[in-house]
Amino acid sequence: MKKLLVFIAFVLLFSSCSEYQKAMKSEDVAVKYDMAEKMYEAKKYSKAIRLFEQIAPAYKGKPSAEKMFYMYAQSLYNTKQYYLAGHQFESFAANYPKSQKLEEASFLGAKSYSKLSPVFSLDQVDTYKAIEKLQNFIDEYPESTYLAEANIVAKDLREKLEKKAFETAKQYNTIENHKAAVVALDNFIINYPGTPFKEKALYYKLDSSYKLAINSVPSKMQERLESAKNAYNNLVKLNANTEFKSKADEMLARIENDLKQFSKIN
Repeated sequence: MKKLLVFIAFVLLFSSCSEYQKAMKSEDVAVKYDMAEKMYEAKKYSKAIRLFEQIAPAYKGKPSAEKMFYMYAQSLYNTKQYYLAGHQFESFAANYPKSQKLEEASFLGAKSYSKLSPVFSLDQVDTYKAIEKLQNFIDEYPESTYLAEANIVAKDLREKLEKKAFETAKQYNTIENHKAAVVALDNFIINYPGTPFKEKALYYKLDSSYKLAINSVPSKMQERLESAKNAYNNLVKLNANTEFKSKADEMLARIENDLKQFSKIN
């Protein structure tokens, strides 16, 4: 019985492959379309794509073109060909503005670009593009069922840009260019006031301000110590129980001790 089932499965598989190959070689676009749809419904997207690519030029302007191009775009998306999927969804939205699939296509087109966004350390051109596409969707469909997901994806992408900006500013601290670090971290905090990296940015600004101050020439030391103390106050004002409290307190003790010499002079 088991051998019979295996044999039947093999026959069906061979028959299916044979039908697919016949459709691929056929000159009849209707045959190709039917097989492409069959492959799409079976979630055999790569096979469906090969057929869609063959018939796409012939189907432009036909009544069934809308469904065909939608399935084509979905197949590209499901095979993670996000650049091509994004292009196809955008093309679909432009060519079929009255389609019932318009909202979904517009969302998936924008989401496709988000899938192209690289890790934060690389160039973020695609991230900026994805955010723009998602924001356009959010503005166009404020009541969309996809709105929550679109906002989450856009938020994640913005946080990636914030992380890159933070790591770039922090790098000056790492290489001990403390004067540049103070400026860069200050600019980061101003440009991203609600960033989840704010506490870390304030700490590294304190660290650089402190090291810049204690290594200063006497004529600049008092002013820089006061700036470092202000950086400490900003950190604990944000979070009195910051994870950096111990190190920050050690710096403050040194800052206040060094400031005493100036109070004696004054």
